[in-house]
Amino acid sequence: MAKLVKNGQGRTPELKEAVAALLPHVNAQKADFKPLVIANLLWAMAKLSDYSQEQTPEFIEAVAALLHCVNAQKDQFIPQQISNLLWAMAKLVDNGLERTPGLNEAVDALLPYVNAQKDQLNAQHIANLLWAMAKLVDYGQKRTPALNEAVATLLPHVNAQKDQFLPQHIANMLWAMAKLVDNGQEWTPEFKAAMAALLPHVNAQKANFKPQGIANLLWAMAKLGELVELNVFTSTFESLVYRISENPPLSRQDILISLWGVMVCCARLSLVSNANKNNVFEKHMDDLLTRLENTSLDNEKDRHIITMAASWLGRACPIVPHYRTTISEPQTFFRDQLQSCMPSLKIEEEKCLNSLPPVDLLLPDHNIIIEVQGP
Repeated sequence: MAKLVKNGQGRTPELKEAVAALLPHVNAQKADFKPLVIANLLWAMAKLSDYSQEQTPEFIEAVAALLHCVNAQKDQFIPQQISNLLWAMAKLVDNGLERTPGLNEAVDALLPYVNAQKDQLNAQHIANLLWAMAKLVDYGQKRTPALNEAVATLLPHVNAQKDQFLPQHIANMLWAMAKLVDNGQEWTPEFKAAMAALLPHVNAQKANFKPQGIANLLWAMAKLGELVELNVFTSTFESLVYRISENPPLSRQDILISLWGVMVCCARLSLVSNANKNNVFEKHMDDLLTRLENTSLDNEKDRHIITMAASWLGRACPIVPHYRTTISEPQTFFRDQLQSCMPSLKIEEEKCLNSLPPVDLLLPDHNIIIEVQGP
């Protein structure tokens, strides 16, 4: 049923009814499930949840029963099943499933086997596993030694199998690597080598990325920042952003992360003498901002992105942002030291300029901003 839905089968009332009829039997017959059955069932439930399957009490109970089975039979799964299971758990969490102790235990139970079976992993396994680990970490999974070791195990395989990855794999892996960096991943030589191995394939396969993949790549390239050499960064961004300008169907969230990515690109290019290139990217930024007009933005972070883009482009800000202001001890200490050295110096704190996020200290008479420990 999950495979049928994935391949275009409508989620009819009859299909929903059939799924609902089967779910109670998962719990009832859990003692009879073999590893392949456990992996297939959890994959199916994750895939159905990706297509708006409601997480009913019966659904959640069935997932909990399967997670218990994963823990109990952890040493019997083959690489494909480990990949599918970790992907399924990450997808379920991404679709709103609570991170219960049972889920955490199932993840922890499988991670050591990623390292143990590393020589049997193919390109799809590697892409799914890296995506799953980044997604789980982003939802609060602890970066235990086992998880760090699993990531470290996968990175050399990215380099070794770089010619076998499909466009979706490449987009998912670069997104995963950027997300791991966002959550404290160290820039090890293996990490840098894996990233360097993937980047040439972005340009080479630019025509084959789906719109969501392009948005994720723009976000990832921006988040990876100076890990990516400037010329590679610029050429890759240029090839991707032109695909976005063709106005493919994008979700509001995809447009937002693309807008943020292009803005970071413009900020980075503003530091080098290449104004013409920067103007080209600003045109794309303007197009993306226009596509967001007349959309309601409830998320505070998304509203801030809109505000920053409008400020950069000199456009009227379509929303009034609200920022939380906090004055830290280091900020107070620094301000007091500065004032004691120069008693007549005018200092303003937590000041918003052009509707942008507040700066720590503003010296208005000197047109200077000081960030003590800001982003």
